Amino acid sequence: MRTRIALLLAVAFAASVGMFLHAPILQLPDYHSFADQETILGVPNFWNVVSNAPFLLVGGWGLFVLTRKHTPGLLPPLRGAYFCLFVGTLLVGLGSSYYHLDPNDSTLVWDRLPMTIAFMAVLAIAVGEYIDVRWGARLLVPLLVCGVLSIVYWHRTGDLRPYFLVQFLTLLLIFLILLLFRPGLRPASYFWLALGSYGLAKILELLDLPIYNTLHGTSGHTLKHLAAAVAIALLVLAVKRRRPEPEKGNRRAFPVSRIE
Repeated sequence: MRTRIALLLAVAFAASVGMFLHAPILQLPDYHSFADQETILGVPNFWNVVSNAPFLLVGGWGLFVLTRKHTPGLLPPLRGAYFCLFVGTLLVGLGSSYYHLDPNDSTLVWDRLPMTIAFMAVLAIAVGEYIDVRWGARLLVPLLVCGVLSIVYWHRTGDLRPYFLVQFLTLLLIFLILLLFRPGLRPASYFWLALGSYGLAKILELLDLPIYNTLHGTSGHTLKHLAAAVAIALLVLAVKRRRPEPEKGNRRAFPVSRIE
């Protein structure tokens, strides 16, 4: 256990040092030039705007599930982290819609800010469900602060390095946690599928124009929104359908054994 935790810390430290030794990373000049810029019913960038509706739906669904007394797929100390995840998802739906109505650096802040809330909440959840539930709960606020500060730093300096760490280092750490540690809730497939769906979303984002040219009207960025919303929906299903890891002999799942 100590060796695996040390590996995670070493990866996080090396990535952070490497990123800040790198020259400042600035926003690409054509970042806001999305493939699909069609105006429909008076709404500019129509499909990139309305494809955010699933975030509102799955975020609201997740919050509704949290209000239920019977949530077997939720470790109680992590309820706050899941709350932040689903609220962040709702805000992504609003912030991303606002951004795509008029894409520029100022409106992009309101897209990226709720995204960092969701990223940090998922990392806290992964720590809590796979390593130690108390540490997952304790790390939530510091992680959220780091996420928000990364956006403030980018907005004031134009340097994306902290934001890149928040997004891509978080994905790497979650992947390593799922790979190296035993889950406290089963089946673990929901978390893996959610991670894969978000990875697909990033690929679709990079292939925005080729997909638009191939599908003649449906862009990669629009599909990215849908794939990312599916990732959150899978985590809602995880809260509804998973069960605590049963005891095997005298061994208990590491996170569950630490719930008082």
